[in-house]
Amino acid sequence: MFRAALALSAIAVLLVEDILKQQSLKKRKRRIRRNHTKLVKSWILQREAHGAFPNLCRELEFNEVPDFRNFARLFPVQFHTLEELITPITQRENTNYPDCISVGTRLMVTLRFLATGESFRSLSYQFRVGVSTIRQFVPETCTAIYEVLKEKYLKCPDTVEEWQQVADGFQAQWDFPNCLGALDGKHINIRPPPGTGSTYFNYKHTFSIVLKALVDSNYKFLYVDVGCNGRISDGGVFGGCSLQDALENRTFNIPAPAPLPASDQAVCYHIVADEAFPLKEYLMKPYPNRRLAVEQRIFNYRLSRARRVVENAFGILANRFRVFLTTINIQDTAKVEAIVLACCALHNFLRTENCSVYMAGVVDQEGPDHGTVPGSWRQDHDLRQATLPPTTNNPARAKHHRDELCQYFNGIGAVSFQWDKI
Repeated sequence: MFRAALALSAIAVLLVEDILKQQSLKKRKRRIRRNHTKLVKSWILQREAHGAFPNLCRELEFNEVPDFRNFARLFPVQFHTLEELITPITQRENTNYPDCISVGTRLMVTLRFLATGESFRSLSYQFRVGVSTIRQFVPETCTAIYEVLKEKYLKCPDTVEEWQQVADGFQAQWDFPNCLGALDGKHINIRPPPGTGSTYFNYKHTFSIVLKALVDSNYKFLYVDVGCNGRISDGGVFGGCSLQDALENRTFNIPAPAPLPASDQAVCYHIVADEAFPLKEYLMKPYPNRRLAVEQRIFNYRLSRARRVVENAFGILANRFRVFLTTINIQDTAKVEAIVLACCALHNFLRTENCSVYMAGVVDQEGPDHGTVPGSWRQDHDLRQATLPPTTNNPARAKHHRDELCQYFNGIGAVSFQWDKI
């Protein structure tokens, strides 16, 4: 009996010790958690008192509006309009500690990142926000910007009347009839996602994804496709996008073939592109640069004059949102796509709402003799052209279509200055 009682006592002591250890461990964890909370850096806690958004940005808004626009790429009224639009999507509720970051701060940090391509650490010091926090909310804010702007400012035409307006713009501004847009693709440098090997490795020995865009005569994006890896050529990217499928199957409500101006010759509506794309009835590209006749050189000039709008659109985009001139330091390609789409939506938003200031001095201009006056964007290292596809198939009907346009440009559709440009 004595031995049994002794054993029970020992077991009880062990149980008590175990309970005490568990309680001590719980207290230690709580103490560590409290200490971790207290270790939020003191300069971050001074965000409202000394951060860039409640101080510098407010001062620029009320005293130096042009500088505010240069800082954020938006005028104050546009900033607050956008802030109001994204608030239902991005607003967070305050917790006990610390207070959540305001929608205005999130938006301003994001716009500054898009405008400069600065590192998240640099932005962290400016706005007194943690680096990991910025890394998280910048793509989220970009997604919100795209969501609230896309329906009004980045919507592809889907009726015959809307496409006809695009074609009328190309005829009025660039003397190119039956044109539904200019198409091109550019590389955007990224950090490759882990484990992807050479998937995103391109011919320039950098890692990139491709931005493909269709642009109207006023430098606005009509259609944007982004995310294809940088190894794929322009022609390859186009072959795998929804735009190509819609044009092939005529599901975009594209107008039926119509006569060219001052002519009874009916020609298909088409888009214009460079030599990186395949020649099709709905996709016109230049004659190859090999022993061209004068008439073919005239055609190439006229097509280049219309196609230049997409080159300028990319140049304006990279000049205003200089994140495109850097390597985007995010390894999640879905987040990079959100950044690119937000910039394209903002481009159209500013092109529509604030054209004169947004475009001033940036885009190419035509002088009195219709010579090209380069825009300031050409002083930057522009986005790089995507590579050529290995082969292109030129069906007979597409070649015939191009020859018809060539004949028209050298006859009834000639413009007086074209002969001096070849």
